[in-house]
Amino acid sequence: MLFDLDGVLTQTDKMHRKAWQAMFDEYFAKQGLEPFEESDYFNYLDGKPRAQGVQSVLESRGVSLPFGEATDAPSPHTVNGLANRKNECFLEAIQEGVEPYAGSEALLRAIKAAGRTRMGVVTSSNNGPIVLEKSNLAHYFDLVLDGNVARAHALKGKPAPDTYLYACEQLGETPDKAAIFEDAVSGVQSGDAGRFAQVVGVNRGVGAQKLMDNGATCVVDDLGELAEALDGNW
Repeated sequence: MLFDLDGVLTQTDKMHRKAWQAMFDEYFAKQGLEPFEESDYFNYLDGKPRAQGVQSVLESRGVSLPFGEATDAPSPHTVNGLANRKNECFLEAIQEGVEPYAGSEALLRAIKAAGRTRMGVVTSSNNGPIVLEKSNLAHYFDLVLDGNVARAHALKGKPAPDTYLYACEQLGETPDKAAIFEDAVSGVQSGDAGRFAQVVGVNRGVGAQKLMDNGATCVVDDLGELAEALDGNW
């Protein structure tokens, strides 16, 4: 079983939204552009690699910047510079700890207790290990594939299926026998493109129908629903 991280397992999706808001509010105000809206997060950022998301938002405002390099200093001069400024905001926010979703942790406990399947995290974020550590969820997982691992292996980010397929292979499974859990449109599209047996959408604000329309095989509002359904039925 493969899980997205932010918004599926941990409440860092809210922290990401605030960090994006802070970075874009500052940048857009200086450029005289329309303010950043919550819909921008779901339409252009949610689930995507950070720099790719920045580029999508800028394109929606008719702005073109040099893409730059992942090592760019935080600045408004390149796409990667803006992405790295956002990451600064996010890292500041998580220093006091990260809250997991209670229902998600209940499902992880149930799966781990059954001992019949291996679990992995597949996230576009570069901060996967630190978020798992601060949320005390790291011990549940046999594999963590984050943005750093994806770059090291030249894997395309979501909505391409590459990261999920690679993680599945590393766990010794095949997609037709595996399930993924996603809260983002790009994430369920990734699972659908990879032909995974189950693509479970977690509705944290995108909308159940939108997740279904983009590849989810089922949608829940909280993974605790699955923990209750599976209790004693493994």
